[in-house]
Amino acid sequence: MKLETSRLILKGINENNTEDILKIRGNPEVNKFVKRVSPKTNYDALQFILTIKQRTQNNQTVYWGISLKDHSHLIGTICLWNFSEDRKTAEVGYELLPEYHRKGIMSEALNAVVEYGFNELHLQEILAITSTFNENSKGLLLKHHFILQEGKKDEGFPDNIIFSLKRLSGDRL
Repeated sequence: MKLETSRLILKGINENNTEDILKIRGNPEVNKFVKRVSPKTNYDALQFILTIKQRTQNNQTVYWGISLKDHSHLIGTICLWNFSEDRKTAEVGYELLPEYHRKGIMSEALNAVVEYGFNELHLQEILAITSTFNENSKGLLLKHHFILQEGKKDEGFPDNIIFSLKRLSGDRL
């Protein structure tokens, strides 16, 4: 599923994106607030891509690589995943190389993915979980009208906070 915005192309990832995925998911700044095993080699990145492809085929995730329209390399990723059993709620996840921060890129990508989630997947709610220390992520979510879910906990991750965006009656965007 490919999405386009004024500056971006959001597209599925494949084996050709191995080096880009390694660069993004292996970046210490990107991983500063994320608890995960980062890829160390092209093989690790390829294994991640193959896992994502399988989860996409099984409708467990919708995953996009983010690139600028005039470049083929990925500069980030964004996904909808962790769907509820009734497929009315999903979680959004995103990451962007640091040199592209504070340029409105993730805002543009998030807007497209939220619109897709509500209008194409007919979600009723999109959740976002971020570190309480990740000011950029919190600011992005608040800008897009996500609401902090006071008192909700991300089990096993005490530094995380949960935001929610509910579908408005009628069309969202």
